[in-house]
Amino acid sequence: MARVVTGTVAAALVVTGGYAWADIHDFVPGILTIGPEPAPPAPFPTAPGATLGAAPTSVVSTLDPAAPTPGAAELQAAVDAVVADPRLGPSVGVVVSDALTGEVLASSTPGTPRVPASIQKLFTAAAALSTLDPDSVLTTTVTQAASGRLTLVGGGDMMLAAGAGDPAAVNGRAGLDDLAAQVAETLRLTGGTTVQLTLDDSLFTGSATGPWADDIPGLGFAAPVAAVAVDTGRLSAGEYAPRTDDPAMAAARTFAAALGQHGVTVEGEPTRGTSGAGDTVLGSVDSAPLGQVVEYFLHTSDNTITEVVGRLVAIEAGLPASFGGATQAVAQQLDRLGVDTEGLTLADASGLGDGSRASATTLAELLAVMSSPSHPELRTVMTGMPVAALDGTLSDRFVSTDAAGLVRAKTGSLPGVTSLAGNLLTDDGRELLFVVMADQAPGPGQWDARAAIDGFVAALTDCGCR
Repeated sequence: MARVVTGTVAAALVVTGGYAWADIHDFVPGILTIGPEPAPPAPFPTAPGATLGAAPTSVVSTLDPAAPTPGAAELQAAVDAVVADPRLGPSVGVVVSDALTGEVLASSTPGTPRVPASIQKLFTAAAALSTLDPDSVLTTTVTQAASGRLTLVGGGDMMLAAGAGDPAAVNGRAGLDDLAAQVAETLRLTGGTTVQLTLDDSLFTGSATGPWADDIPGLGFAAPVAAVAVDTGRLSAGEYAPRTDDPAMAAARTFAAALGQHGVTVEGEPTRGTSGAGDTVLGSVDSAPLGQVVEYFLHTSDNTITEVVGRLVAIEAGLPASFGGATQAVAQQLDRLGVDTEGLTLADASGLGDGSRASATTLAELLAVMSSPSHPELRTVMTGMPVAALDGTLSDRFVSTDAAGLVRAKTGSLPGVTSLAGNLLTDDGRELLFVVMADQAPGPGQWDARAAIDGFVAALTDCGCR
């Protein structure tokens, strides 16, 4: 037995010794080796952490708050001279103030209410952007109460395109043909392609033309205000093309024709009615955002669209969506913004109708509020106004002056009325706010009065006035 154990141990030692030899020479796995010591492993890679870069630099220089303010005496002399200019007539109100401090630097009869004309649109713009969501849209909808009964529901968009909408446009962002295509596709799925069409334009109330003269739509200055329209009711191309006397019904007929192009037969003429709360929505299209709509009417001085926005302000305030409700809502919002509204009377939201009165002080205070950092929601109004010699209603003014590109302002024109309100940059880099109102300017036309105002404003940009 001992001989067996001894033999087994000896055999194990031989085997063990042989394995150790094989391990040393790297023939079998093990920890022994006569090979060179391996290089240490490379460190585990680590990704660099996020680090702050250099402080960003603005590509647009900011205004220097230490820029010299024009001298008050020299400014007042310039104001007195433009007030005495016979081209403006005997009723002129002027305010020039410092945009940074709000200080009135020079003025002439600033508290006297005068006809504002289209600079009144600044009131509606400020009221809209201080109460409504600038990203909100106006939705035009088609609903179905029962099989074969459709209703076109106006949501306030009077800038619909008759055909396809243009996503890059404000006027024509939504298209009736796009809406018809949606509805036709749904109807094909249900098998009912013969329908009757109802128009629901009940969003707005009261007179569609209010204080406007009877010939305003025919002259192309505005369309009757409606809850839905194609190209603000124009009967042909052109800024001042005549407008239809019933923009909403004209839009309904255009929509009926679009349905026909997509294989849906509309029986008879569209009739007026209302859509029920439980009706099924078959399609919808959206306008441009409200902020872009406001900029549009400031640039183009579009009276119709301004009135639409005024009614939206009224709805938000819980007032009737009418001329009266809109003017009340706008005036109330100016009060809430802290603007002096003494003597303010609004006949409409756009300044087109007879009866509006506002002082240069009211307009100047509103400009100061809109320029203030405490009201960033209103900066769009300041930046949305036309730029001298560049765009909008100022595209052909200040062209041959050094003020080109340095003045941003809202224009106003009616028979015997010329006004301009906005901001400018002086040669010294100081931002000024200004209002000029002349409501008894001699005619015919406004060319001489505009030249007088433009000369005054251009002189303000040129002068150091110290």
